Amino acid sequence: MLQLQLSDDEKLRLVEESDVDELYAVIDDNRDYLARWLTWAARQTREDTLAFIQGAREQLASNDGFQMTIVDEDKIVGMVGFVGVSWQHRSTTIGYWLAESAQGRGLVTRSVEALADHAFATWRLNRIEIRAGLENLRSRAIPERLGFTQEGILRDAELVGERYVSQTVYAMLARDWRTPGRRR
Repeated sequence: MLQLQLSDDEKLRLVEESDVDELYAVIDDNRDYLARWLTWAARQTREDTLAFIQGAREQLASNDGFQMTIVDEDKIVGMVGFVGVSWQHRSTTIGYWLAESAQGRGLVTRSVEALADHAFATWRLNRIEIRAGLENLRSRAIPERLGFTQEGILRDAELVGERYVSQTVYAMLARDWRTPGRRR
């Protein structure tokens, strides 16, 4: 099983069906916070969580990326993963979310960095995209901290609850990933 160690207490590991109750509990505990930015969060049920996990396992089996739990001190605190992989165009999109109580310590930044390293070094992809709500400054800080280029804004790109959310699009190219002075 793929696992990426971020620090002594932090790791990423592939999501498994046995994670359903713990993952759903994190979603339920953070529902109001997550629902501000994620279309699925307001109505997510345990059954939806199980279906997501099963879909993630199918995604992995079909070589279309993977989804990983973010684990801190042996507790799931969020998710990070590849939305899909375009092998023809050698590109992918990374998505993530984190429990509100686990924020502010660089955990998602380290998680996205680990996935970007995998995408560029192992898969030899050329491009990674990240989309974040225009007003979601914490989410936008991750690609900015990692040196991604802001490419544009998609106006009213997503209906979240009763409001449209514009998204900022960031991208990183393989040739720029380890360029000295580019990151941090």
